[in-house]
Amino acid sequence: MPQTRTPDPSPTAPRVARAERALAPDLTRGAMLLFIALANAGNCAFAGEPGLDPRPHGPGRVLNFLLTMLVNNRAYPVFGLMFGYGLVQLARSRSASTGYPTTSAGGFTAVAGGGLTSARRRILLQRNTALVVLGFAHGTLLYFGDFLGAYGIVGIIATLVILPRGDRFHRIVLWLWLLQTVDALIFSVRMLWLWAGDDSTTVGTITNRTDPSLAAHSYGRSLLDRLQEWPVHTATVLPFIIIVWLGIWAARRRLLEEPAAHRTLLRRVAFSGLAVSLLGGLPYALVSAGALHVNTATVDAMSWVHAITGEYGGVAYAALFGLLVARLTATPNHRPSQPGNAAAAAGTIRGTSTSTSTSTSGVGVGVGVGDSVIGAVAALGRRSLSGYLFQSCVWLMLFSRWALDLGGSTYVALSCALVTWTVSVLAARRMDARGRRGPAETLLRRAYHRPPATLDAPAVPSVAR
Repeated sequence: MPQTRTPDPSPTAPRVARAERALAPDLTRGAMLLFIALANAGNCAFAGEPGLDPRPHGPGRVLNFLLTMLVNNRAYPVFGLMFGYGLVQLARSRSASTGYPTTSAGGFTAVAGGGLTSARRRILLQRNTALVVLGFAHGTLLYFGDFLGAYGIVGIIATLVILPRGDRFHRIVLWLWLLQTVDALIFSVRMLWLWAGDDSTTVGTITNRTDPSLAAHSYGRSLLDRLQEWPVHTATVLPFIIIVWLGIWAARRRLLEEPAAHRTLLRRVAFSGLAVSLLGGLPYALVSAGALHVNTATVDAMSWVHAITGEYGGVAYAALFGLLVARLTATPNHRPSQPGNAAAAAGTIRGTSTSTSTSTSGVGVGVGVGDSVIGAVAALGRRSLSGYLFQSCVWLMLFSRWALDLGGSTYVALSCALVTWTVSVLAARRMDARGRRGPAETLLRRAYHRPPATLDAPAVPSVAR
């Protein structure tokens, strides 16, 4: 087997430019923040999950149906997937900044040391530890349904156990998803059995499980409630490490960085994932719309199936965005509006938030209105942490009982979600045009960033796997 050599870690070693980013991951994050806004605004408006009107009428029934089918339990899996994808991108960028060659599918596992160097491991551990701290602050001060803390914990585990491993180890996650599919099938059969035997006169309905912090009548009381709720919520969502691991597997194969080269796989994932998600969510969506009346036990079973199959919907959404980018970059009249045509044609964008050569859209995809919108959404994706925290600040002020108290209406919640997301898109585009990172990204970066020259070289050469 070929061996890799340890290069001279001198300042003259070649470095990979940081001005080039893949469009699909950023576009996915930016667009799916709208779904996060729709879900969390509903939760805050109704002071609990699933954040739906329990007695919908008229158009409200349609809204309940669409939210249940397309948004609830379908948005957060996307960010779990993209978090895993981002871990690989960060590790890969760290290796690129040192000038060390990479030879494996993961982009870093075969870097001369055969795995993560101590410097790169330290950076990832510092970053994820900072996420835990930021998650604690977010979960206690703003919104108990925080995922940042769980991301940090899972990121630490992934850095120590998953990231340094080879391709054979990473295939395990595909088998785990197969087992989860079997599990979903078993739950579906049980749901259908309960449904078929439902002869009860007692009708179950959608019930919002009240979260004390969202129903508190003072900020102090809500703060005390969140101190108790955040640890429990964080612990309950840790199993999403399986979704994160799938994102790691996808990033090792650059599925979203080179979507045109993986169209067939992305199409299969999108079709099968949407099929599972829509079929699994349909019964519960009908109940939420008031079109189906079954007993409480059957409603609970439908809720479980809805939650499990939602993970497949999240994966399908990510695949759809990959296909969208592949289509955009394959358009014959697709002309990047700035230098770097080859990179843009490969589905990449020129310019991170530190680059001063970005276009106003932040994406090299031409000059049309559609391209401008895509660039603005991608700009938000590059500042998704800031966008996420901004949303929590808005929900706290709009829906808290001690603040404006605008809760209790699906129409108000959806309107607020759409306006908040749009404002964050416009703000992100403005920051992108000025070459600025988001404030939360800047804060997080300070917790782990070190100059490239401080990264240590792999100790010994090893066989590339």
